[in-house]
Amino acid sequence: MNVTCLIPFYNERARIASVLRVVTKIRQLSQVLCVDDGSTDGTAAYLRQHWPQVQVVGLTHNRGKAAAIAHALPFVKNETLLLMDADLQGLRSDEVEVAIGALHTLPAIDMIILRRINSPWFVRWYRSDVLLSGERLLRKSDLEQAMLQPVQRYQLEVGINRYMLRHKKVVCWMPLSARNTYKVDKLGVLDGSRKEFRMYVEIVAFVGFAHMLLQLASFTKPLYPRQVRAAANRRRLDMPMRRSLF
Repeated sequence: MNVTCLIPFYNERARIASVLRVVTKIRQLSQVLCVDDGSTDGTAAYLRQHWPQVQVVGLTHNRGKAAAIAHALPFVKNETLLLMDADLQGLRSDEVEVAIGALHTLPAIDMIILRRINSPWFVRWYRSDVLLSGERLLRKSDLEQAMLQPVQRYQLEVGINRYMLRHKKVVCWMPLSARNTYKVDKLGVLDGSRKEFRMYVEIVAFVGFAHMLLQLASFTKPLYPRQVRAAANRRRLDMPMRRSLF
C-alpha cells in the first residue's frame, strides 16, 4: 500500500523536524507532502534546504488548517492519506505502521483515527483525543468529499467526522503515544487560552450542538490488534471479510 503523508504547518520550524525524522523512515509512505499555511518563520525554506525528499507546497497568507489541506489535495499522488500534525512530540513509527497495515488488511474500514492516548485527562474526558486528533488515515476521495462542506480553520476534523457519520462510513481508532503541542505552550497562557477557546467555539458553531453531542456519544470504536491479526489470517486463507466484524 502506497500512502501519502500530508502535514500542514504554520510556524513550526522548531518542531516539524522531529515529526519528519519519523515519517520519512516509514516504508509505506511513498510521498511526504508538507503544506505551508503562510508561515513567517522560514519553515518552508528550512524544509527545502534540509529535507529534499519532502515535497513542500504552500499558501502565501495564513488561512487556517482546512484551507491548507484543500490547497495541497491536488498534489497528493496516492488514494490513501495519512493526515499528520507538525507539532507532535514522541511520535513512534511502529504505531503508524500498525495503523497503515490495519487499513490495508481491513478494507471495510473507511478511516482510522490515531487516538492521542497520552493527552491530559480533561482532553480525554470530552473525547478531543479522538474527535479532534489530526492523525488519521483515510481515502483521498472521502477527504475531497468532506472538504465540499464549508469547513474553515479548526473545523477540519469535526467536518470529516460529520461526513463519515452522515455517509455511514466505518471508522475505528487505534492508539498513538505522541502528544501534540498545546497553544498555551506555543503562545503563552493568555494568548494560547484565547485561541483554544476560539477553536472550540468555531467547532461547535460549525457542526451544531446536537451533532457535537452525537460525535461525543457514538462516533468511532476501538480497533484492537487481535482484530487486525484475525483479519490478516483470513486474508491468508482467502476467506471473505464482513463489515459485521466491526
